[in-house]
Amino acid sequence: MADRLPSDHEAVETRRVEVASVGRTDRPRIELPADLDVAEGDVIECVLDGEQYHARVETTLDGEPMLQHAADNRRLAREGDGENRLVEWFADSDCAIGGSVHLDVVTAGYTYGLRTPGSRVVYTATDSPDDSLASIADDLGE
Repeated sequence: MADRLPSDHEAVETRRVEVASVGRTDRPRIELPADLDVAEGDVIECVLDGEQYHARVETTLDGEPMLQHAADNRRLAREGDGENRLVEWFADSDCAIGGSVHLDVVTAGYTYGLRTPGSRVVYTATDSPDDSLASIADDLGE
C-alpha cells in the first residue's frame, strides 16, 4: 500500500544539495551526498516538484554520486535516452547553477525527490521492489 507523505513529514529526510553544471555547459547536475544509499548505475525514482521520473546515478570525475538526466521510465533512464526532465525542471525553476535545491529521501535507496527551496511536495511512498522483481522489470525494459 502506498502512503502519501508531504515533504515536511518527519518520515522524510531533507538534505540541501548543490546544483553544478555539466562541464562548461548550462545543463545542471545534482551533486548527491556521498553517504546516500545509492551506487553508480542505480536507477532510482526521481520526483521533480511532484512529477515522478527515473534517473540513473552517475559519478563525477572525483567519484561522487550525481544526477544529470531524468527520464520518463526506467529503461530510458538506464540508457540515458529520451527527454531530459531534469533539464526541463531546472529551466522552469528559479534555481541557478551554483545554488542549491532540496533532496528529500522518501524511500532510501529507491525514491528521492528534488524540489526548489521553500516549496512543499506530497510524495507517494512505496516500498522498493525486491531485487528479483526489479531485475525482471529491468529485463522487460518497462
